[in-house]
Amino acid sequence: MKKRKNIITVAIDSPAAAGAGTQAKLIAKNYNLFYLDTGKIYRYIGKLKLEDEKKFTYKFIKKKINNLKMIYLKNKSLLSNEVAVSASKIAKDKKIRNIVHKFQQNCAYNPPKRYSGSVLDGRDITTIQVKDAMFKFYITASVEVRAKRRFEEYQKLNKNISYTEVLKSLKKRDKSDKQRKYGPLKKTKDSILINTSKLSKKASFKKIKAIMDKKLKY
Repeated sequence: MKKRKNIITVAIDSPAAAGAGTQAKLIAKNYNLFYLDTGKIYRYIGKLKLEDEKKFTYKFIKKKINNLKMIYLKNKSLLSNEVAVSASKIAKDKKIRNIVHKFQQNCAYNPPKRYSGSVLDGRDITTIQVKDAMFKFYITASVEVRAKRRFEEYQKLNKNISYTEVLKSLKKRDKSDKQRKYGPLKKTKDSILINTSKLSKKASFKKIKAIMDKKLKY
């Protein structure tokens, strides 16, 4: 695969609801980078399976990913707990991961020319997808803080789910993400740890921006 030269590449791994998506968007906006929420791809596939399991074959998935438009990943239905559970199961499938892997790498190394580079967030971005990224971050927060954030997201979407259910679901998701055979969530030695438990969105970004600006010599 050809790679665009002299671009900024940012790889972010994090457990669910740690604030990585928010930070990735802020990074993308500040440095004019193409942003890809890789978890949304698995949610998109997970939703496809929930909608019609009979059609759900590797050939069908490959066709859908090859024709995937970013607008599809902004669908609010992808944020449901049911879709999240389905996505978590699908993410364990090596064949599906290989299909998604090619798409993700193309986004990372060949972003549209109007962008200065790319920023990807997910579970195995620093370990597998963009191992040679210019910047590698591991963003985390306590599971209680993350559950509170996710619960508030669901409330805004008028989802009928309790905080206890969200907490239980996140703990289960963490276990699945960290113990899965392919692409498990883990912090690499060269990833910079950002704990957002006690930091606001603004404070978290300020910390990340300082690190990036120093290396980029802004």
